[in-house]
Amino acid sequence: MNKHVLIYLFLSLLLCMLFLGNLIYGSVSIPVKSVLEILTGGIPEKISWQNIVLQSRLPQAVTALLAGASLAVSGLLLQTLFRNPLAGPSILGISDGANLGVAAVMLYFGGSLFQLGELPVHGYPAIILAAFVGACLILGIILYFSSKVKSNVMLLIIGIMIGYLASSVISLLNFYASADKVHAYVMWGLGNFSGVSLEVLPFYSACSLTGLFLSILLIKPLNALLLGEMYAANLGIRVKRTRALILLCTGLLTATTTAFCGPVSFIGLAVPHIARLLLGSSNHKLLLPVTLLTGGCVALLCNLLMVLPGKNILLPLNAVTPLLGAPVVIYVIINRKNIQYFN
Repeated sequence: MNKHVLIYLFLSLLLCMLFLGNLIYGSVSIPVKSVLEILTGGIPEKISWQNIVLQSRLPQAVTALLAGASLAVSGLLLQTLFRNPLAGPSILGISDGANLGVAAVMLYFGGSLFQLGELPVHGYPAIILAAFVGACLILGIILYFSSKVKSNVMLLIIGIMIGYLASSVISLLNFYASADKVHAYVMWGLGNFSGVSLEVLPFYSACSLTGLFLSILLIKPLNALLLGEMYAANLGIRVKRTRALILLCTGLLTATTTAFCGPVSFIGLAVPHIARLLLGSSNHKLLLPVTLLTGGCVALLCNLLMVLPGKNILLPLNAVTPLLGAPVVIYVIINRKNIQYFN
């Protein structure tokens, strides 16, 4: 059997096992038989188990799967666009834009965004809306500069500078905010996959799947960009339009994930390298699906590792992701010459 087919089958099987593991394993022990009964519409031994699985664990597992896939694909697109193996979703300042939006709501406006008729938009909906607006605002600025700047390196530097500006404003907001507001903001910044409820899950899924579908449509121009912009232009690829579409796709995926899950670290940076090591190829026709599946597996694994065995305690997500991501990045830096990134 073809090596690539075996990799797809292995990752698909691992993804299903990890997804089921996320439904079974948690602070409350639920038997596998009862979980399967709940998923097939049956009545479990305890009614409370049904609420835990359907209202908490199922949305959390789906969120982790989509968030991992989104961040991994975003990292792959940016590494190809900038021809830089250390590029990631946070490099253009889009994540910082989402952080700035949340910081403004939590630290300055006191958790309430505005009045919608007679109802105030406050709490978690206000945080999600602020993060999405902040990320989209930075994305708009990046798209504007992408039409003005020809060099990808210059665009990368502009994105980094915009990220620094956003971080500076966040630091000022932290300095003048009260201790309880700063604590709440720091807790949000640790990231989690449990913020998407069953009611909000369709909207989150639609945004993530739209971005992932758009990334699949970009496979051909991405392969052309591997050989350089001049070569891609000779093949008939509209480089400026392709760059704008890549930025739009990564912006949508990063903004959606950051808004609902917080600034999740390392998945977008490390997973594309794991996919390349598995495949030994930089062909996006093979690499992008493997990156998508690997991102989902890594995020689901991180979600499992957050639960401490025998204790009703959850570790912060961003305390777990570096344990898996940092060794991969270090390995890539040390063995950079032996890994195929670009043709």
